[in-house]
Amino acid sequence: MRASVISSALVAALVGYGSTIALVLSAATAVGASPTQTASWVLAVCLAKAIGSALLSITTKVPVVLAWSTPGAALIAATQGVTLAEAVAAFVLAGLLIALTGVIKPLGRAVALIPDGVAAGMLAGVLLPFCLKGAGAAQALPALVLPMIAVFVLVRLKNPALAVLAALGLGLTLAFTLGGAAFPSLTLPAPNLTFIAPDLRLDVLLGLGLPLYLVTMASQNLPGFATLRAHGYAPPVQAGLVTTGLLSAISGLFGAHTTSMAAITAAICMGPDTHPDAAQRWKAGVVYAGFWAALGLFSPAILALLAALPPALMVALVALALLGPLMGALSGAFAAPDTRFAATVTLVVTASGVAAFGIGAAFWGLIAGLSVHALEKARR
Repeated sequence: MRASVISSALVAALVGYGSTIALVLSAATAVGASPTQTASWVLAVCLAKAIGSALLSITTKVPVVLAWSTPGAALIAATQGVTLAEAVAAFVLAGLLIALTGVIKPLGRAVALIPDGVAAGMLAGVLLPFCLKGAGAAQALPALVLPMIAVFVLVRLKNPALAVLAALGLGLTLAFTLGGAAFPSLTLPAPNLTFIAPDLRLDVLLGLGLPLYLVTMASQNLPGFATLRAHGYAPPVQAGLVTTGLLSAISGLFGAHTTSMAAITAAICMGPDTHPDAAQRWKAGVVYAGFWAALGLFSPAILALLAALPPALMVALVALALLGPLMGALSGAFAAPDTRFAATVTLVVTASGVAAFGIGAAFWGLIAGLSVHALEKARR
């Protein structure tokens, strides 16, 4: 064990938590989670990431770093008319589908048949409305939001991974000094998991569970495996999918959305700065797991601190955090000329927020894009 292993794991955990925790809270609000249920959500997903990272890193001797599904959280946050119990059923379905993808090869091949451009267009359509709200937040609260944007841009020039974390740090400082935010009470409840019985609703399973599975696979798991391969490791695809899928299904019963492979934060733990011997870097995954367990146990205090922030500041944080994923999604959507129009249709329908028969826009965006792609392919 080296100090560099511990520091890399700490930075990766803080970046993963601080850059998108505001989005997770928005997702919890969208499905009507109470403060207790929201705390259970965060604790459950933190523990799932900790258990999965430690288990996979120890058994495979590969630095496996897990994350919560950021595009999945954005998809949930854009959902309307869904209760938490109904969302839990969708979370469990998405987790089981991820696990089955690692076991049943035809299912994995079926997912692979979806064109990359169409899948990226669906993701871009989910993320775009959140990014557009950033300008409105800056207009509503310029004294707090504009300095955050400036710091985000400047830090991103040097280290993109730390840009959102730096903006969050400045936002907290300004909110509690100039913004009038009050520090929460020191008497906070202990971390506690709250079981939530799933409520099966077919339209929610199709409109939320299936898109949640697809965006997690296309935007988190596949890039996560590619990151491992790019650093010279053989990615444990089957073990990774089965482990993250089962953990997602179990943690979903306590309100948590899907756990997946990490890409950007994983890269922090895989370079020579972590350990000069590539065969020893798996230890970073174990240390990373310990930090995530600690973040979960301290979640009541962290969530109380974030709850004291002005809503416009949280909206701005979400917008800044999703700019990077949006850029990647747009690049993927329009990379292949043969699928550009289908990807555009997917993006527009998904971003519109239209819902039919109680099924959300992400599902209809995917159907529209695949239909256009099939027509274009038949014409060719």
